[in-house]
Amino acid sequence: MVARQKILIVDDDTNIAELISLYLTKECFDTKTVNDGEEALAAFEQYMPNLILLDLMLPGIDGYQVCREIRAKSDTPIIMLSAKGEIFDKVLGLELGADDYIMKPFDSKELVARVKAVLRRYQPSSKSMSTASGMKCVKYPGLVVNLSNYSVVYNGQPVDMPPKELELLYFLASSPNQVFTREQLLDHIWGYEYIGDTRTVDVHVKRLREKVKDNDFWSLSTVWGIGYKFEVTG
Repeated sequence: MVARQKILIVDDDTNIAELISLYLTKECFDTKTVNDGEEALAAFEQYMPNLILLDLMLPGIDGYQVCREIRAKSDTPIIMLSAKGEIFDKVLGLELGADDYIMKPFDSKELVARVKAVLRRYQPSSKSMSTASGMKCVKYPGLVVNLSNYSVVYNGQPVDMPPKELELLYFLASSPNQVFTREQLLDHIWGYEYIGDTRTVDVHVKRLREKVKDNDFWSLSTVWGIGYKFEVTG
């Protein structure tokens, strides 16, 4: 029997947490619910979930800090939940390493679809690592991006990078000087099922630029009004 994927649900509203658990249990997920940030961090270590649904407004340690602490030690997918609609909240959540952001109130089908979409995007890493025969790797001066084992080496040093960031960098670097619109990048990296906006791409590019600086031979370039490209010179 295939083990069910585990979803950790973190929400201080017990009714919402139980409702989410019901939705996901019907889809054959195993779930665990907790109601504050400290419980979430403890449950993460003990339960070892495949994905976390994380409310932002929690008593004690808020969702932002929980996300920050989990991201410091794990790439486990995180979907943030919030009734807040300000762009600032979405961007901050993504910058801290969240994989998606769902507004309350949400439709049960949308929630399940997003959970499945994020898990689909995260799982290929383990499959790629186990198939050495089909190695996918791009190399430039000072940069090696290996999609087969999900590793990045920059100026001789390994760089920790969540799956989405690495996939985006590999996709751009494997097509040097080709311009991609934000919509194309959303489709290729997050999949057409992803329900989000193009700001997601901007946030991930910003995070990449913080970790991998441009050099004399290549750069992550913005093509104003269109999108991005991995620009190679010489």
